[in-house]
Amino acid sequence: MLILGVDPGLASVGYGVVHYEKNRFRPLEFGTLVTAPDLALEQRLLRIHRHFEALIARHHVDSMAVEELFFTKNVSNGIQVGHGRGVVLLAGALAGIPVFEYTPMQVKQAITGYGRAEKHQVQYMVRAILGLQEAPRPDDTADALALCVCHAHNAGSKLQNLK
Repeated sequence: MLILGVDPGLASVGYGVVHYEKNRFRPLEFGTLVTAPDLALEQRLLRIHRHFEALIARHHVDSMAVEELFFTKNVSNGIQVGHGRGVVLLAGALAGIPVFEYTPMQVKQAITGYGRAEKHQVQYMVRAILGLQEAPRPDDTADALALCVCHAHNAGSKLQNLK
C-alpha cells in the first residue's frame, strides 16, 4: 500500500509518501512545501494543489491520510490552514483516492502509544519506525510521515468501513 500523509497548511505543508507492506515501512519521498507569503492567496493554493496533484501522479498512491484541523484561539490561522487543507483534499478527490482523517491525538497514540506525546517523541519514533538516519525536519514533515504510519496501523478497519 502506498500512503500519502499530509500535514496541511498554507505557509507550509508537510508531506510524505510511504510504502507499507507486511508490517514494513519504506519512505519514498517526504518534505515540506513552502509557499511565499507575498503571493496572492489563490496563487499559494494553486501551488499547493499542483504539488499534490504531481505527487499523487508520480507515486500512484493508494490512499491519503490528512490531519484533521486543530483549532486554537487563533481563528485566522485556522482559516488559512483550512484553505490549504481544502486544496489537498481536492487533489485526492480528483485522483479518486480515498482520504482518511486523523486527529493529532490519534496520530500520537499510533506512533508513541501516548496521545499527548511531545513533538520530539513523535519525531524520534517516526525516525525509528521508518529507519531514517535522523529525525525528519521540520515538524510538518515529521507529522506527515507520522500520519502515514498511523494510517498503516488503522487501514484495515478504515477500509472495511468504506465497503
